[in-house]
Amino acid sequence: MDDSESAKESQLSDLIGNRVAERRAALKLSLDDIAARTGVSRAMVSRIERGEVHASAVVLDRLCAGLGISLSELFARETTSPLLRRAEQTVWTDPSTGYIRRDIAPAGTGSPVKIVEIDFPPGAEVSFERSRHRVIDQHVWALKGEIEIESGGKHYKLSVGDCLHMRLVDRNTFRNTTSKPARYAVILTLESVA
Repeated sequence: MDDSESAKESQLSDLIGNRVAERRAALKLSLDDIAARTGVSRAMVSRIERGEVHASAVVLDRLCAGLGISLSELFARETTSPLLRRAEQTVWTDPSTGYIRRDIAPAGTGSPVKIVEIDFPPGAEVSFERSRHRVIDQHVWALKGEIEIESGGKHYKLSVGDCLHMRLVDRNTFRNTTSKPARYAVILTLESVA
């Protein structure tokens, strides 16, 4: 990793930490409260808030679930422009799976719709838990390769062009069981019930 990539990662860790701390404060939750709500240890939450750790998507999603927000809200860079150029989009790599997440939709426009692009490496698997503090309604659109999704006890295999609608009411698991990379888009809205 070169110096500019390291600096970007540090800035993103700081942004994530500030968002977690601000949302926790807005909900008037102590570190112990958020740890109990999410199953993420008090120490880990504290380290994330201080920007000291590059947590996995699963850990960050559990935090977001307890805070009643989506990963998109955690990563979004505020803008007043309705145009977000590719070079300005937030890109984050999950340290556990190597999947690359790109937030496509400009934040701050007032739109409830979030758009995320995922580059999913061969053999990658990630699971997102449901939460009583938020409801995520999403469409998953396969853009390259194949992915498998398990949602609500049902299994789906998506190929290029296929689109699956689902709500995060149960655990959702995404898998790339092939030897080739996959890419998909997630178009989502969130209802916070924090």
